Amino acid sequence: MIRRLAHLCLITNDLEKLVAFYRDGLGLKVAFTFANSDGATYGVYLACGDTTFIEIFDQVLAAKQWGGDTQPLHAGNRFGHLCLEVTGIADLKQTLTARGLAIGEIRTGYDKSLQMWTADPDGNRLELMEYTHRSQQLQPPDASVSI
Repeated sequence: MIRRLAHLCLITNDLEKLVAFYRDGLGLKVAFTFANSDGATYGVYLACGDTTFIEIFDQVLAAKQWGGDTQPLHAGNRFGHLCLEVTGIADLKQTLTARGLAIGEIRTGYDKSLQMWTADPDGNRLELMEYTHRSQQLQPPDASVSI
C-alpha cells in the first residue's frame, strides 16, 4: 500500500551550495549523509517533517559510487527521482506486476530501507520504499553531521 511521498531526489554539481539553500535558507535539518569510501559526502537527506525528505546527490560523486554517466545539468533537469513510502512491499510488487507494471527487484538500499524501482510512461524514475527498523530515515538526526 502506498502511504505518502517519502522523498524527492535532486541532482547537483554543487552539493554544498544546494544544501546551504535548503538547510540555512529554508531551515531544514540534515538528517543524514552518504559518504563514499574516500570519505567524501556525495548525498544528503534533509528532513521536511515526519518521514518526508529532500534527498540531494552530487552527480559526479554519485556516479563514482554507483557507476553511470554524468550529464550536463541546467535548470529544469536536476530531478533525480520521486519516492513513495509503501508498506507490504513484497505484496505490493505482486499487485503492481499483476497490473502489468515492470517492477525491479526488492533490495536493501544504502539507507537500510527496502526499495524497488519502476518508471512512469514518460521515463521518470519512481522508487517505492518501505522503511525498516534500521532505516536511517527513522533514526534520530546526527547532530555531529556537517557539510
